[in-house]
Amino acid sequence: MNRIVIVGASAGGLATAEALRGSGYEGGITLIGDEPHLPYDRPPLSKRILTGTERPSGLALRRKEHIGALGLDLRLGARATGLDMAARTVRLADGAVVPYEALVVATGVRARRLPGSGHLSGRMTGSHTLRTVEDALRLKARLLPGRRLVIVGAGFVGAEVAAVARGLGVEVTVLESAPVPMAQAIGGQAGQLLARAHLDHGVRLRTGAAVAEILSTDGHVTGVALADGSVIPADDVLVAVGSLPNTEWLHGSGLTLDDGLVCDEFSAAAPGVYGVGDAARWHNPLFGTTMRIEHRTNAAEQAIAVARNLLAPEPALRRPYAPVPYFWSDQYDMKAQAYGFLRGHDEAAVVEQDASRKRFLIAYRREDRLVGVLAAGVPPKTLHAWRALIAAGSPWAQAVSGAIAA
Repeated sequence: MNRIVIVGASAGGLATAEALRGSGYEGGITLIGDEPHLPYDRPPLSKRILTGTERPSGLALRRKEHIGALGLDLRLGARATGLDMAARTVRLADGAVVPYEALVVATGVRARRLPGSGHLSGRMTGSHTLRTVEDALRLKARLLPGRRLVIVGAGFVGAEVAAVARGLGVEVTVLESAPVPMAQAIGGQAGQLLARAHLDHGVRLRTGAAVAEILSTDGHVTGVALADGSVIPADDVLVAVGSLPNTEWLHGSGLTLDDGLVCDEFSAAAPGVYGVGDAARWHNPLFGTTMRIEHRTNAAEQAIAVARNLLAPEPALRRPYAPVPYFWSDQYDMKAQAYGFLRGHDEAAVVEQDASRKRFLIAYRREDRLVGVLAAGVPPKTLHAWRALIAAGSPWAQAVSGAIAA
């Protein structure tokens, strides 16, 4: 191959380019990104950028000279708008057409908007989402002591921002439509444990809350109206109700799209087309299901797997991408970490918990096997042992009874 095109210049796209070069590929690599910045890290946006302990310049994933040494055809501030599979070309918003011999889709996700809401049009001061460094800087400037922040959505982004804002002296209200925060992703018990940490730090949490409208006066946010008729006053509103994969540009291409770019166990969406990171929904044979993982570690690991499979001299030499997913979340003085695939579990069992609720370990079952673990305050050695059990497909009864006995 003389030309590989990577669409998406964030963590997954850059890691793919590095893995290709590290594997000895000397052909051309075009890296296309819709933001004007060099690739930067996103997890600190909801943490250190908001606290001011990290400057935007510290987000860079690699130094400029390192990226230069990769010998890339780097096209930043360029948005992909279409794909012609027959001609093997990517169309850009400026009219340019980029040919490829192999294509990697790493376009990531964008913040989901509230249904029927025009509050993100840029005409309302104090209305926020959090996905880019510009988003984080706008929000940071507003997080001042005594101000009122309403966060719509109690997922990990909303929870992390709530923790930071409380530390800065901001009055925080979190609105969640579900009865228990994050229950769908991590189960009711884990959701209650994390919710209690926020309540203990003075966050006002309202569950079962349906947002009707974000209110404003003269272009400035004034509050949030709920479906029950109540109004929560606010100086700022962060909408953190999840994300959508950036795959619209692939419509009409012939590729299968279903909450992301659908890929097989090799992360391939079609011959010569692969998916990496947040936008890719691939079949993970370790768990026997398709999954789309929006976590930094997965983007890097999948990039390495895709580079290896893309450069395989023949299809029979490709290897399935079958990781044990990992993610973490920093909230107050607690670091929650998880291994495995927690969504769609049949049971979540609290294996360990102390009275302060700062130390806990919850195991997750699907059918008769252990599929995940979520913990805080436990030694790394313990977490790694659980990861090994998940990777081995350990029977549920054996894994949990052994842990309780220990």
